[in-house]
Amino acid sequence: MQSTYEFSLDVARRAGALIAEKRRNEPLQRDFKGGIEIVTQADIAADELISEAIRATYPNHQILSEESSPDLGRVQDIRGPLWIIDPIDGTVNFAHGLNQSGVSIAFVNEGQIQHGVVFNPFSDELFAAQRGCGATLNGTPIGVAEESRLDRAIIATGFPYVKTGLEPMIKRLSVILAECADIRRLGSAALDICFVAAGRLDGYYESLSVWDYAAAQLIAKEAGAVYGHFGDVPEGDDPQFCSADILVANAALFEPLRALLRSASDNAAV
Repeated sequence: MQSTYEFSLDVARRAGALIAEKRRNEPLQRDFKGGIEIVTQADIAADELISEAIRATYPNHQILSEESSPDLGRVQDIRGPLWIIDPIDGTVNFAHGLNQSGVSIAFVNEGQIQHGVVFNPFSDELFAAQRGCGATLNGTPIGVAEESRLDRAIIATGFPYVKTGLEPMIKRLSVILAECADIRRLGSAALDICFVAAGRLDGYYESLSVWDYAAAQLIAKEAGAVYGHFGDVPEGDDPQFCSADILVANAALFEPLRALLRSASDNAAV
C-alpha cells in the first residue's frame, strides 16, 4: 500500500498540474472572500481534487482546508489523523500570472506534523519532509544557509489582506531594513519558508493561517532551521500551531532576529 507520505507527494503533483493547466487554458474566474481575499476557480478545483483523493483513500481522516473547511477548529484540539491543505498558497501571484505559488499539504497524527509537501508546478520544485528524515527538494537533501551576520542576511515577510493595525508591521519592516542586508516580499508564505529551508533566504517572519505554514514548518525544521515565534505564545497553545508572529531562521540568526522584531513590537506598543 502507498504510505500517506507517498500519497501526499502524488496528490500534490496532480493538484499542481491541474492549477498550471487551468492557468494556461482557461479564462481566469475569481471571487473575493470577505470582499478582499481573492479565490479563483483553480483554488476550488485543486481543493476538490486533494480532498476527494483523501476521502477516497483515507475515509476516516479529517481535512482542514483553506477553501472547503477553514472552520474545523483548533488543530491541537483535533483528535485522530488530519490533513491540512492550502490548494494554492500565493493565489494573488497565481491570478496575476506570477509563478511564486504552490500546493501545500501537511499530515498531522498523534499531535505532530508527520510529513509536509509544498509543490510549485511553475518551477517544478517539490519541497518535502518526513518527521525525523530530513528535507528534500525534488528528492535531493537541502539545508539552511550558514549566514550568521544580520547585516548580510536576506529576510522575507508578507502582509495581510486586512489593512488595519499596520503600524507595528511597518515598525518591524523598518528595523529589518535598517539592520539586515535586504528584504523580500515574494507572495507565498509556504514557499518563503521552504526557501529558508533551502538556503535561498536567511529568515522569514509573519503572522499566518495554519494552512499557510503547516507543511513548510516541518520542511524548515528538517532542513535545520529554528522555527518559533518573536511574540509570546498564548498559554495553553501548542507552539507548533500558533499562527501569530512566526519566525524561521538558521540557528545563528534566530535569536538576533527575534530580539530585533521584539524590540520593534515593544516600541510600537509605547
